[in-house]
Amino acid sequence: MCVLLFKNNEEIFAVRFRLTLTEKTAIFAAYIQGLDYFMKNIRNFCIIAHIDHGKSTLADRLLDYTGSVTAREKQDQLLDNMDLERERGITIKSHAIQMDYEYEGEKYVLNLIDTPGHVDFSYEVSRSIAACEGALLIVDAAQSIQAQTISNLYLALENDLEIIPVLNKVDLPSANPEEVTDDIVDLLGCDPEEVIHASGKTGFGVDNVLAAIIERIPAPEGNPKAPLQALIFDSVYNTFRGIETYFRVFNGEIRKGQHIKFVATDKDYYADEIGTLKLNQVAKQTVKAGDVGYLITGIKTAKEVKVGDTITDFAKPTQNIVEGFEDVKPMVFAGIYPVDTEDYEELRASMEKLQLNDASLVFQPESSAALGFGFRCGFLGMLHMEIIQERLEREFDMTVITTVPNVSYYAYTNKAPDEIIIVNNPSDLPEPSTLNRVEEPYIKATIITKSDFVGNVMSLCIEKRGIITNQTYLTTERVELIFEMPLAEIVFDFYDRLKTVSKGYASFDYHPIGMKQSKLVRLDILLNAQPVDALSALIHAENAQTIGKKMCEKLKELIPRQQFDIPIQAAIGAKIISRETVKALRKDVTAKCYGGDISRKRKLLEKQKKGKKRMRQVGNVEIPQQAFMAVLKLND
Repeated sequence: MCVLLFKNNEEIFAVRFRLTLTEKTAIFAAYIQGLDYFMKNIRNFCIIAHIDHGKSTLADRLLDYTGSVTAREKQDQLLDNMDLERERGITIKSHAIQMDYEYEGEKYVLNLIDTPGHVDFSYEVSRSIAACEGALLIVDAAQSIQAQTISNLYLALENDLEIIPVLNKVDLPSANPEEVTDDIVDLLGCDPEEVIHASGKTGFGVDNVLAAIIERIPAPEGNPKAPLQALIFDSVYNTFRGIETYFRVFNGEIRKGQHIKFVATDKDYYADEIGTLKLNQVAKQTVKAGDVGYLITGIKTAKEVKVGDTITDFAKPTQNIVEGFEDVKPMVFAGIYPVDTEDYEELRASMEKLQLNDASLVFQPESSAALGFGFRCGFLGMLHMEIIQERLEREFDMTVITTVPNVSYYAYTNKAPDEIIIVNNPSDLPEPSTLNRVEEPYIKATIITKSDFVGNVMSLCIEKRGIITNQTYLTTERVELIFEMPLAEIVFDFYDRLKTVSKGYASFDYHPIGMKQSKLVRLDILLNAQPVDALSALIHAENAQTIGKKMCEKLKELIPRQQFDIPIQAAIGAKIISRETVKALRKDVTAKCYGGDISRKRKLLEKQKKGKKRMRQVGNVEIPQQAFMAVLKLND
């Protein structure tokens, strides 16, 4: 028995009739063919490039050309929906959006995921790449190939993505399309005809980009009739609806109201609402294999959603977990503390919500004698740390203090020379008497710059304990330098100084290469003879004297004067290596003494001296927030 449903004037009629086996087979085949047709016309792709090569602008033109935005909705950097992204002109979050496009009489669904370009947000790129079959590799026609271009390209090739090279900004007067096309051909090994010339500003070449996406990027593969298998590649917290989960379906389909399960957390939910990600969310009854969508289940607890998890059907779970993307590896560690200790729980809730939207943020509770209760946070770099601090203040109205950033070290003691002690905080380092050795993380740094600045860049890297391993002339004007250097040396001011010495013409990328033994010491800062653990830092022994002196000088400028002298000391263990003093504010107690015996003046000065001494013993020194970040700007 077969039932067909007809809808007419909002009324539904059911017609029942019997079918032969041949007719049933034909209808089922047509249904499967329809599913294949649906998947055949989907293209999932991301945009990868170095920072400031025009990804967001080109994405705007793609949305314009496909009619995905109305004239009212149009604005520059449409997918960069954070104020912070617009102010800084960088993409921080990857954004997914669906476009409908008709090409040669057929309708196609294009799922675009725009990605960041800065090295600190490479984790966002890896998440986007895991959900796609192809990538647009954008190269600036004026700046040519940069370090992050190469890094992101390798990431895409490792995931077997189809690469479409796009030469952007060809309309600029400084553009050099022929030379840059040759650079792309050398990098990719493709034909010069495959490189698409375009301009995100004027819209030139956008039709060719769309044609290439449809012709070159393969349609998603998957079995629409298999058990549900979907990858969570992002999530965001909505105050009213709970956690919105963004996913890509690899096999099967997800239906509204379906009983589903998250494999990693082993929790089950009902799909209250599902749909696709256009400029605004569009609710659907089903999201099928090959497509990208969103899911709302009413989850309120941030820990229940893990990026990279697999969604499956509760009754018929899939046996294969989706191979997600690389695990996050924090590079820089710093403490984040609320200014008011009563806000600790509120800060925890804010950071959990922020972690949903930025899975590369790692944190755990810790306490400091100077700052009270807070969190030890892991970041991918200094810019990432700065952005997290800004987002906490803007989005969650949290005023926080950030301690001196440092990296993660391995320490070994004489008692157990094979046992690794992971040191994320300088206070965790064992005492010098028991310490056997310390290992610090090293990176392979790739710097691409103009040949005029090679000397300046080399001097900077050698100053930062770097060892040059390779030097390649990509063209007569552009050089690729590869260094091995300690990660701790690039944490503070390296990126800014690199831009300064190269007049803005250097690009920088890095990845970890392991741990190496190093001679490190813990530099403690003492204020009024009391150690301030939040200002402690692990520093190479050769630089300790210089950095200790600079820190004392900087703190002398920042700490306000009190009614008593404040000694500022830098110490390694019990040895003081530098000292500065913030002089006391003194009242002229002898002003009222005119003439008379000198002993009267001495008596008053002696009384004042005793009072100052007693005040120093009980007085507390207020440390302004700028002092905690002073170490970052020691060269200013």
